[in-house]
Amino acid sequence: MSGATPRGRLLPLPRIRPRTAVVLVYLAAMCMNGLDSTIVNPALFTIAADFGQPLSAANTVETVFLVALALALPVAGWLGDRYGVKRVFLGSLAVFTLASAACGVAQELWVLVAARAVQGLAGGLLTPVGMTLLFTTYAPHERARLSKVLIVPTALMPALGPPLGGLLTEHLSWHWLFFVNVPVGAAAVLLGAVCLVERREGEPGPFDRTGFWLATPALGLLTYALGFGPSHGWTGPAVLGSAAAGSVLLVATVVHQLRSPAPLLGLRLLRDRAYGPASALAALTAAGLMGLLFVFPLLHQAALGGSALDAGLIVFPEAVGLMLASQVVDRLLPRVGPRWLAVPALVLAAGVFALLTVDGVAQSAWLVRGAMFVTGLVLGTAVLTVQLAGFATVTPPEMGRAMGLFQIVRTLGGALGIALCAAVIGGGHGTVTDAGPFRAALGVTAGLVALSALLALRLPAAAPEPPPADDADSADADEAGEPADGTRAAA
Repeated sequence: MSGATPRGRLLPLPRIRPRTAVVLVYLAAMCMNGLDSTIVNPALFTIAADFGQPLSAANTVETVFLVALALALPVAGWLGDRYGVKRVFLGSLAVFTLASAACGVAQELWVLVAARAVQGLAGGLLTPVGMTLLFTTYAPHERARLSKVLIVPTALMPALGPPLGGLLTEHLSWHWLFFVNVPVGAAAVLLGAVCLVERREGEPGPFDRTGFWLATPALGLLTYALGFGPSHGWTGPAVLGSAAAGSVLLVATVVHQLRSPAPLLGLRLLRDRAYGPASALAALTAAGLMGLLFVFPLLHQAALGGSALDAGLIVFPEAVGLMLASQVVDRLLPRVGPRWLAVPALVLAAGVFALLTVDGVAQSAWLVRGAMFVTGLVLGTAVLTVQLAGFATVTPPEMGRAMGLFQIVRTLGGALGIALCAAVIGGGHGTVTDAGPFRAALGVTAGLVALSALLALRLPAAAPEPPPADDADSADADEAGEPADGTRAAA
């Protein structure tokens, strides 16, 4: 019998190597997290109608996710160093999956909002710890080849969110926006529990309690103000108070982190010639991309009369452009260098964003599809370039805190982009049917991307030299299940 030993016993299934398992589990988890950042956007009208609430109330579903995510980000690096990245990553993934199921069965808006908050807390840990797991498993010289993996959760999934959200909402129900996570998350947790190797790259040191009690409420309050400012009014007591308190706490956080011998956040890493500009660019590009993906589905439904599915499908060609970008960045980056690969790409992206503001362009489906394809191609190139170049000089012991800080600035950037666009549109006070405010909001996204092109001039002209690795042969490390860059793997 095929597949059996001479004694009639079945041959054991081939074991997935730890380095391969890292990629598979990371990809599954980050796709879930990235998709959830935009998949709800086309369904907000439907969710509001189902619960008998105004659109501004349904928008709480998205805002609370971003606030909770921001609350968890400051401690992600320390938790990974203290308890191990495998344990924290799989624990966060399990909670994220269970919270997705709770969102799917919610019959009241407050239940959906509460479950979404738990999702955000788990997602805030999931993203930086997952990136730490990936980047400590693969050495800097190997990461360019991972661009095909990195592009999927960081840029492709947010682009796929609107069409998938529209499809599920129109043909099934908005509940399935969350149910789709459950089988993927369960399979990823099982695979990770069996195949991943525990890693502790940096010394956790004492927990920075002062930094925690400053940074966590600062990020939460600022994200709350950015999320609710457009719909509740920027001068409302809750929004204004949150913005003021968050800003004061943020300043205090920066002062404390720069003085602390064992800071919770690695703010000193911002002095690095590659990581510093890359972090700022991550914030600006996230603001532009998230703003675009927020505005266009609403423009297509509210001002142009399209359905939720149409609103999602109209931006789908961006995903195709992103996939093509992931095929060439690993070849171009060593030859062209970060600066001269990112700057032209961002200039072109800003031009395409500006084109969408021209009267008549948004009404032409084929013009929009072409613009979205080019956006995905050039913005995907820039996003990957920034991410790969920014972490090329970060050492394994610093990776956890570097990833946490990177995700903080990128998350705040995305929240700022959405808030600015929502404020320009009108923020949910009634129904906006005129295309003018939406075009103005798209102009804001074009300005953000143009500003990022100027900032990209600070990137190194040549690819930065990676930190030295102890293991010269990554193939041997792969077979042994060890990280390729010489870091330790704990049993």
